[in-house]
Amino acid sequence: MSEEPKTPVVWRVVIVDDHAMFRSGVKHDIGSRVQVVGEGEDVPTAVAAILTAVPDVVLLDVHLPGGGGAEVIKQVGAVEPAVKFLALSVSDAAEDVIGIIRAGARGYVTKSISADELIEAVGRVAEGDAVFSPRLAGFVLDAFSGAIEVASIDEDLDRLSQREREVLRLIARGYAYKEVAKELFISIKTVETHVSSVLRKLQLSNRHQLTRWATDRKLV
Repeated sequence: MSEEPKTPVVWRVVIVDDHAMFRSGVKHDIGSRVQVVGEGEDVPTAVAAILTAVPDVVLLDVHLPGGGGAEVIKQVGAVEPAVKFLALSVSDAAEDVIGIIRAGARGYVTKSISADELIEAVGRVAEGDAVFSPRLAGFVLDAFSGAIEVASIDEDLDRLSQREREVLRLIARGYAYKEVAKELFISIKTVETHVSSVLRKLQLSNRHQLTRWATDRKLV
């Protein structure tokens, strides 16, 4: 007797990203092969959608209003620890990759991934595998081998908001306050406020120390 063909598994997915057009694009690209059961645009809406649907996999952006992807994982994990997360981000920065993996994500892929690759990644994460874009896997290996100081990167950067990180990088690259303001479309006064906040949170005294701190962590 021949075996009955197996029915393909249709994974249940929640998409979390603060850009509505991106969420729509992902649904359009993969919605015929997975079941999109919810969406979120920030930490509160993401947590609510995930806890309501309890999906197989959450496609999770790293940078979200309300505390970032790591906060989503933390809050959901306290209630539904079996939910699996696959980070899907435009960022390929080591600190973002390491931070979200430490928070509990099972994989990390960048938004340049194709629809077919994303479907495969969702399936692998749902079944318990860890999935990384090739370049990003190196960050994780370096982190666990000790080549990157994971604790310092994660814990220090977690204190900063996304805007503070942007200001930090530009200041560390030698931008004047006026240039930072122009680059980020904010006022010089706002730049000064962000710099003061970054220095306070990182317990640094001046711009020189800030630049050295960022350089040591390869953020520049």
